[in-house]
Amino acid sequence: MITKYGLNTFIFCALFSLVLFLGSLFIQNGWIKYPLLTLAVVFLLFSMNFFRDPERTPPNKDNVIVSPADGEIVAIKEIEEDQFLKGKAQQVSIFMSPLNVHVNRIPISGKVDFLKYVKGDYLVAFHEKADKRNERTEIGITSKFGKMFFTQIAGFIARRIVCDLKVGDDVKMGNRFGMIKFGSRSDVIVPLNWKPKFKMGDKVKAGETILFEIEK
Repeated sequence: MITKYGLNTFIFCALFSLVLFLGSLFIQNGWIKYPLLTLAVVFLLFSMNFFRDPERTPPNKDNVIVSPADGEIVAIKEIEEDQFLKGKAQQVSIFMSPLNVHVNRIPISGKVDFLKYVKGDYLVAFHEKADKRNERTEIGITSKFGKMFFTQIAGFIARRIVCDLKVGDDVKMGNRFGMIKFGSRSDVIVPLNWKPKFKMGDKVKAGETILFEIEK
């Protein structure tokens, strides 16, 4: 299934591949014809892979926070979060390569109480200061276990963040809410009383992989 968040872009990519494919059929020179045919097929397959939107099954428990993005854990640190949590917190950063699924999902059920879009730079997503300098969407959810904060961060290639949330929305763990196109990063920031369930370098899946758990 192709995600609704990237359908227009996918259609454009598919049409571009079709033009390359049909154009190559009229070229007699094999040194040009076959590379164009290959490019058309590879570009179409890449687009289908990038904009895919597989189904996910969230954990059957509510005292956990799941990953909002597919990717790899690239940073773990303690920070002072002064916008929504307003105190000491732990942050985990997830790097999304162009080969990952890029549809983002809600990490915990609750209400959206904070939402902010920030214009910024386009440093590589795994840069140490990308969370403060890059274009991003910042989202705060209040659940029955307290507040948590997470972000969609544009990277060097990614230039388009899609987020269909608004303040006041009631959200459910695992539901789709947007995407970041062409390589990016997501940070999850929670109070220190949440127990991490991951380690550096772990591969995670949006809506399924448990990042943190708290005692009921």
